[in-house]
Amino acid sequence: MSKSKGNVIYPETLIDRYGLDATKYFLLREMPVSQDGVFSPEAFVERYNFDLCNDLSNLLNRTVSMVNKYFGGQVPKYNGQKNDVDKEFEDFTNSQIDKFEEKFEEYEIANALQEIWTLISRTNKYIDETMPWSLAKEDRNKEKLESCMYHLIESLRKIAILIKPFMDNTSENIFNQIGIKDEDLKKWKTLKQYDKIIDTKVISKGEPIFMRLNAEEEIEFIKNVMKK
Repeated sequence: MSKSKGNVIYPETLIDRYGLDATKYFLLREMPVSQDGVFSPEAFVERYNFDLCNDLSNLLNRTVSMVNKYFGGQVPKYNGQKNDVDKEFEDFTNSQIDKFEEKFEEYEIANALQEIWTLISRTNKYIDETMPWSLAKEDRNKEKLESCMYHLIESLRKIAILIKPFMDNTSENIFNQIGIKDEDLKKWKTLKQYDKIIDTKVISKGEPIFMRLNAEEEIEFIKNVMKK
């Protein structure tokens, strides 16, 4: 049931329309602990479209689609670091995990979430750097392509672990789409492990976990609720 009073919009309204995880993400990201926060319809829709849809949902969808296209859905085994990009990506990922844990332990939740999204952005950049569509054109690049797909799936596994305290449903959705069923691979202690995904298959058709909103329509909807 939607609830509002004056210019205040209650979380129930956002949850009903946009889901619990999206609502929690916005509130935690925009409203620091022990400080006042400002809500605006524009900021909410922007976070939803750019952070959740463009960055996270598209990363998952692209990765699952490529694993299906290039390897019939079967996640390749970890075969080490095939180039400098792989090494830098692994080092960067481990560094981001450390930064997240530092912020999380200090209850800096908004900053901790920022560290996760920095990793998400870096993973998207990894796709552009490795260009799997180009690697797939020649058999001699098969090992590099395998490494690329593994690193993408591995990064998504780590991202799912990192967001679980804040976005449990989204985390489980990611695990399901990339084929992670072993509960041990969903645990914090495995965050820095790189060779444990074995005999894993992604779902045959990836599904967007967040669909892009029509900005004008949704901003107007939220404004109307705030006026009631």
